Order: sequence, then structure tokens, then C-alpha cells
Amino acid sequence: MKVIKSVKELQIFIQTYKRQNPKEVIGLVPTMGALHKGHLSLIKASKTTCDLTIVSIFVNPTQFGVNEDFSKYPRKIEADLKICQSAEVDIVFMPEIEEMYPLKSSLQTTFNAPLSMASVLEGEARSGHFNGVLQIINKLFHLIQPHKAFFGKKDAQQLLIVQKMVEDLFFPIEIIPCEIVRSEEGLALSSRNAYLSLEGKRKALKISQSLKVAMQVIMQGERESLKIKNEALRVLEGLEVEYFAIVNRELESILTIQKDSTLILVVAKVEEVRLLDNLWF
Repeated sequence: MKVIKSVKELQIFIQTYKRQNPKEVIGLVPTMGALHKGHLSLIKASKTTCDLTIVSIFVNPTQFGVNEDFSKYPRKIEADLKICQSAEVDIVFMPEIEEMYPLKSSLQTTFNAPLSMASVLEGEARSGHFNGVLQIINKLFHLIQPHKAFFGKKDAQQLLIVQKMVEDLFFPIEIIPCEIVRSEEGLALSSRNAYLSLEGKRKALKISQSLKVAMQVIMQGERESLKIKNEALRVLEGLEVEYFAIVNRELESILTIQKDSTLILVVAKVEEVRLLDNLWF
């Protein structure tokens, strides 16, 4: 495994690799570190379908809001590198902030995420978040020029917005959605789970249980969004629910669900930690 920390070294490596291996497929797994089994599933998917797997580890400052503590985001560099080594990652790109953002903020090229998709749900709670996400994803895509990029379905809104950007800007990159990985109890794996106590993790199970109830109601034939939502919200009693939304793939609220085009998203706070989960239907 090769660890690259500078943009210039990465550019030289990519240029040389593509020249020497013109037919080989490059896969990118973009992360902010604090790796867990969810990230491993993305790496495995890349290793299975690509000749070269690159994992980026970079806590991106531009996607943090004014009231979000960038400094407190979990950083586990040594553990992350060990995980990548054991997963047989080919390249880890691990730059400092100055490498990815060499210009002061007033000189940076910024991005406006699709307004209708980026101003709702997570976008409403975290103003400007998705602009920062697209800013760093664009940089990684231009630097690495991957053929495939792997994103988890847990961050559903992010995945859909990145897909829309790739379509709109004609990136020759295939976005590969990967299924949510859960604990044995059903909790969606997340770097944020590290902030929870054992009791907090127990309470957080209500989130995935609410989605399970929603699916049960759907399988019984219910199609009205409000009725499905009300049944799920009963399970979430006792938690601080930020939103429980039933939308289509463009994140528009829908009155009735339709198979293969519906997304159910929930965000709730447990011990002041925002936890996301969702169900694709």
C-alpha cells in the first residue's frame, strides 16, 4: 500500500499509471476517515470491480457549518491506515488542508449544489453543507480521474446530489451506490456512533426499528405516505426526531409511495448526536 500526501505526487502517479495501464479501471472511495465496516464494504466493492483502488482520507472543512465543530470530528489516522492495509487498498490519499485548499477562501472556486435537492432535509439543517461536499468531490474527481466512485446509501441525500452533479457536468465516472452496513442489532454504522454511550446506542436502535415498521406497513399494502409516517413515528417516541420524510429520488415530498422511486429518511438526536438512517423502496 502506498500513502500519498501531496497533490503533485498524486497527479504524477495517476498520469504514470494511466499511461502504463490504459485499460485498467480505477476505483475511488472518498472518506473523511474514522473508518468502520461500512467503509470496508465500499473498499471491497471497489476491489471486486476495479484494478486499482484509491481511498481518500480527508476531513473536509468546507462542508462544516458555522455551528458544527470541525475540530471535534473523529480522527484515527493510524487505525485507518491499518484498516486500509488489511483491506489491501492500493493507494491512500491523505492530504493536509493546505494541499487541497491552497488558495484563501475568497479566491476559491465554489459550487452551488442543485438548489431543490440541497436546500431540504440535511441541506435545511446544515446550510451550505452540500456546496462543500461538491467542492471536495470535484477536486478528488479531477485529481484521481476514477472510472468508478463508491458511495454509501446511508448518506442518501449526498449520494443523490453527487449523482446529479456527475450527470449535469458530464463526468465520465460511474457512481456506485453501496448498501447500508448495520450492527447485529440493526444500528446503521456511522463514525458518529463513537460519540454514543452503550445506553445511547440502545436508544438509537429505535431509528432502524422505525424504518422496519414502515416497511412492514408498506408490505401490507399501504401506499399513503402520511399513514406510513405516523406508524413509524410511534416507534420513535422518546427520541428528538428532526425529520421523518418520504420523498422521491429528487427529494420531493410525495403523498403516495411508488416502488423503485421512493426514499424514506429519518434523522433523530440521541445524546445530542445527529443520527441518519433511511430506506430505499
